[in-house]
Amino acid sequence: MPERDVVSWNSMISGCASYGFFGYALGIFLNMQNAGVRPSEFTFSILTSFVSSAHHGKQIHGNMIRGGMNFKNTVIWNSLIDMYGKLGLVDYSLGVFLTMEEFDVISWNSLISSCYRSGHGELALDQFCLMRSSGHSPDEYTISTVIAVCSDLQALEKGKQIFAFCVKVGFFSNTIVSSAAIDLFSKCNRLEDSVRLFEELSRWDSVLCNSMISSYARHGFGEEALQLFVLTLRESLRPTEFTLSSVLSSVSIPLLMEQGRHIHSMVVKLGLESDPIVASSLVEMYAKYGLIDSAIRIFRKLVVRDLISWNTMILGLSCNGRVDETLHIFKELLGEGPPPDQITLAGVLLACNYGGLVDEGMSIFLSMKKEYGVIPSDKHYACIVDLMSRAGKLQEAMNVIEKMPHEPKALVWGSILRACGIYGDLKLTEKAAERMMELDPQSSLPYLVLTWAYEMRGRWESTVRVRRAMKERGVKKVIGCSWIGIKNQMFVFKENQLLHYGGKENYLILRLLTWEMEDEGYVCQRHDKVHAGGEEE
Repeated sequence: MPERDVVSWNSMISGCASYGFFGYALGIFLNMQNAGVRPSEFTFSILTSFVSSAHHGKQIHGNMIRGGMNFKNTVIWNSLIDMYGKLGLVDYSLGVFLTMEEFDVISWNSLISSCYRSGHGELALDQFCLMRSSGHSPDEYTISTVIAVCSDLQALEKGKQIFAFCVKVGFFSNTIVSSAAIDLFSKCNRLEDSVRLFEELSRWDSVLCNSMISSYARHGFGEEALQLFVLTLRESLRPTEFTLSSVLSSVSIPLLMEQGRHIHSMVVKLGLESDPIVASSLVEMYAKYGLIDSAIRIFRKLVVRDLISWNTMILGLSCNGRVDETLHIFKELLGEGPPPDQITLAGVLLACNYGGLVDEGMSIFLSMKKEYGVIPSDKHYACIVDLMSRAGKLQEAMNVIEKMPHEPKALVWGSILRACGIYGDLKLTEKAAERMMELDPQSSLPYLVLTWAYEMRGRWESTVRVRRAMKERGVKKVIGCSWIGIKNQMFVFKENQLLHYGGKENYLILRLLTWEMEDEGYVCQRHDKVHAGGEEE
């Protein structure tokens, strides 16, 4: 072009940003300034919508001030408040808001949203109160944001008050507000209220159904989530990536595994298999059932992988005992992916724990803060303590506990206790059991390990004392069980007992099958036991 005006430059910046070429868009903005073309308010509005660096954001803010942007133009300053909110700089958002000569409901919404995004929920509620006291009327977006704040804070009573206000002003029929209220009740363990509210609404859309499906999935009602999903399909509501992700997360028992495969087929038909949200849910679903190769195939097909995708794959491999592959994926992430976070490193440490890789695990643990900027949490400490304890290095494990910046929780002491049960250090067993009883009074682990330790040493009075204390405190032993889904029935095996109607008949059939196998030569020898009562086991 022989001449390029501000509109031409803005079009190029906007075009690059819309396709995700944010660095190139910023480069064009610099070229625009070097060419002597003065940016317009629309230029800055585009730039603030995609800036991901605090340094660049502050530079753009400085350009706006030097360029003499009108402080009465609420649109441009609202976008600046929103930008700082996305960057987590809530102080700057407040600073911009306080310098504005005029502000509207969008200004308040941007400020409240900025506080919420930055993790300052209480501050967001305070801004909402200031908005009401200053005479500005909230809109549907304000209400939905404030209800979302109450959901994250588990502030049910405040959320109910705000919902009552929205009913009073006529926002009840707004699906964004209603879906936020469904999430509120669900996250505050009031699923029945979420269901009641959903059933009272006369019209469904994908936003409402997504919230309800997600609520069912959150509380473990997988079948109800699937039934609602089927109803949405019958209502010709096209599932979004969030719908499919919520439904896939609800497929948590073997009876629903086949439905999970059907949903995967639908994902492929809709062309959403490359969507990071849906793909991560598919990876999690397959990994959860041990179909780790299927999970790997989906992960490898992803063109764009966000940190959630990497973390899901790393955790899936770790939980399935694929130690070497976990470490290989972690190296790939360090080479080409985003920086790892707490979840990433927890998954890698878990893999080292399963594989007994003491040196590798300790090396990663010690480099967390220095190399990755991640401060170890209780989960990381528990994992490294468990790794040391399993390797028989109890003293090294205790050294890690003593160097913790805060008091270790029950999770950490549990690792020490389990190791004491193997390596038999009585003094350490008593110390760990005492601390765990204080931190987690209802856990049966310290009582069981102590009982075993005293029995091994013939200290029967101490054994009786521990058992009596366990009974008096109402601590119940955790009973292990296994279960399997066949067609539309769930069979649960708990302490050698089949817990469902007709269990005795099932054992009789199993015995007949065993006899047939013996007759066919598949079983060499029977190992039946006959008790005094004459009944075989």
